[in-house]
Amino acid sequence: MTDHQQKIHPVADVEAQAPTAPLVPHGSATSEKGNPIQQRPLTRDVPVIQTRPPKKRSCWCKCICWTFSLILLLLIILGATVGFLYLAFRPKLPNYSIDSLRINDLRLNFDMTLYARFDVKITANNPNKKIGIYYEEGGRISVWYTSSKLCEGSLPKFYQGHQNITKLDVVLTGQAESGSTLMSALQQQQQTGQVPLDLKVHAPVAVKLGKLKMRKVKILGECKLVVDSLSANNIISIKANNCRFRLKL
Repeated sequence: MTDHQQKIHPVADVEAQAPTAPLVPHGSATSEKGNPIQQRPLTRDVPVIQTRPPKKRSCWCKCICWTFSLILLLLIILGATVGFLYLAFRPKLPNYSIDSLRINDLRLNFDMTLYARFDVKITANNPNKKIGIYYEEGGRISVWYTSSKLCEGSLPKFYQGHQNITKLDVVLTGQAESGSTLMSALQQQQQTGQVPLDLKVHAPVAVKLGKLKMRKVKILGECKLVVDSLSANNIISIKANNCRFRLKL
């Protein structure tokens, strides 16, 4: 039996011995013929950023900076000039006082308006050593009772020198509406012996610094008066006289 025994030899696996396809490297593909196709790696386009600023914006910034610098310089020069003038001249407001008040006429007209004629004597004092005052045209003085203007007059045009005291005599005239009502209120107030009156001053002036005449300004003032009577052609006593003045540019 040993002679007839057949030896069994292993059959080689044809499919296993078949040549394998070549390895495709990572990141490549194969064509229809099996040849590898190299693929390029994906890259991102980086945008180019311009670092140079626009020229127009730079010009505008320079113009704004120069403008602010010029304004600041002018303000500094102006402040220094004002400070120098103040230290050199030591300006002071002029002083005013009401010396006397005389009522020449106070009566009712046929049209029921109240006619008034006052004579006011004022003292103007310029205390400045180096400053003169030009009183220009258009200065006015008026006398009021509560909210009703009784009369008004014009200030004269003149020049007041350094440390000068000037006496002014101003005539005031006027007509007020609702004369009967106003006259009754004045008579009732007169019985108490204290009649309140407001004297208002509006004076356009020009200041003279040395030989330089400055621009016009306004002196505004108000005097709170209390008189004992409003009888015409009689001596009137001023019991209270409180005046306040200010400068308006």
